Amino acid sequence: MTKAITLPLATVLLLFAPMASSGDQPSPVTLARFTVHAGASDRLDTPVAASLKGLETNPAGLRLQLYEVVGDERVPTASQVDGDFAARLWWILAGPTPAGQTRLFELVRVPVAEAAPAEGTPGASSVDTTDDGEALTITLQDKPVLRYRYATLPAPPGTSPLYARSGFIHPLWSPDGEVLTRVQPPDHYHHVGIWNPWTRTEFEGRKIDFWNLHDGQGTVRFKAFISTITDEVYGGFRSLHEHVDLTAPDPSGAKVALNEEWQVRVWNVSPEADLWLIDFLSSLSCATPSPLVIKAYRYQGFGFRATAAWDERTATLLTSEGEDQATGNATRARWCDVRGPSKQGTAGALFMTHPGNRDYPERMRIWPTGSNEGKENVFVNFNPAQESDWVLEPGRAHTLRYRILAYDGELSPSEAERYWQDFAHPPTVTRE
Repeated sequence: MTKAITLPLATVLLLFAPMASSGDQPSPVTLARFTVHAGASDRLDTPVAASLKGLETNPAGLRLQLYEVVGDERVPTASQVDGDFAARLWWILAGPTPAGQTRLFELVRVPVAEAAPAEGTPGASSVDTTDDGEALTITLQDKPVLRYRYATLPAPPGTSPLYARSGFIHPLWSPDGEVLTRVQPPDHYHHVGIWNPWTRTEFEGRKIDFWNLHDGQGTVRFKAFISTITDEVYGGFRSLHEHVDLTAPDPSGAKVALNEEWQVRVWNVSPEADLWLIDFLSSLSCATPSPLVIKAYRYQGFGFRATAAWDERTATLLTSEGEDQATGNATRARWCDVRGPSKQGTAGALFMTHPGNRDYPERMRIWPTGSNEGKENVFVNFNPAQESDWVLEPGRAHTLRYRILAYDGELSPSEAERYWQDFAHPPTVTRE
């Protein structure tokens, strides 16, 4: 991407001066000024948000344009209004921002024709979504980032039809196009890339396993899309999953016990960074007046099954607490970095958990080296119910948040920690 276009202050003031025409064209209006505070951590290409509460943001003939104030210049900056929730403006705090520093932005309503980003400015490209009838693929800079499978993937030939599954992410790609995930491997046919089921649960007096599909107790299925998003700052989707009790004394032989909403966002960070930044949110709510209890168990929740090219000989794993593939199982961690060989050299994925999650920092299930359980390659799992039961009460949402950084090359522990700080403790924004 070429360098962003900057505008001298005098030009900006002239542009925003009241128009001398007949009044057919609306005049630009400065709505707000935002100060972004880096806080105690160094920042790099991190998403930030500001409240738009009380601002009139969408009069006819006008749209929003964000500018960064740099000396006497204004730098056009791509921004995006969060249309799904309370009005917030999102943008990428581009480049490095040292700890303790602040950056100033202005939000302006300008005529639509004047707000389109010029070639080479941030926002000239977008995060795109493509639906092929079976899966939604998210791309950035014309490269695939991830594929969300919503149509049912049949069970592998010769296996139980219970292994059929929908509602998961595969592939997750690196920026160089390396596939980082695996689905339905022979050692665990129920493993499907990146997914989020629960293993030991109790519902209306029945024990339901939504993870080990071959037991025929439960399954998880895609229900519907809530929304899909293609835009300049982030793209993605919101979808609804159903956790189905297959043992219920119901005429249909199945009963939805738990509803789950996925929110997945791919951020349009700098292409020079050679990474993908992906946010994953799971919101769980009881589907009936009955609670669902997630019983303590060693594996369940947000899981990642790695490509077949990664095993205990070829892969490198490191957690925020310094544990590796041999020592990390059942330990707590803020983040877990996994990397292995790729066609271009090395690729990897950094998985980060959020301080707002249940039992944070969650204990992890990591297949240890030297295991004799027939496991072929790498599996990691953040588990908020490894140590104690989690009771999901009706009438409220139970939310888990994670961030994934997919990359090529190497990632140092200090870089991993900085990216986690961006996620867990993002820059604060004040408005005037």
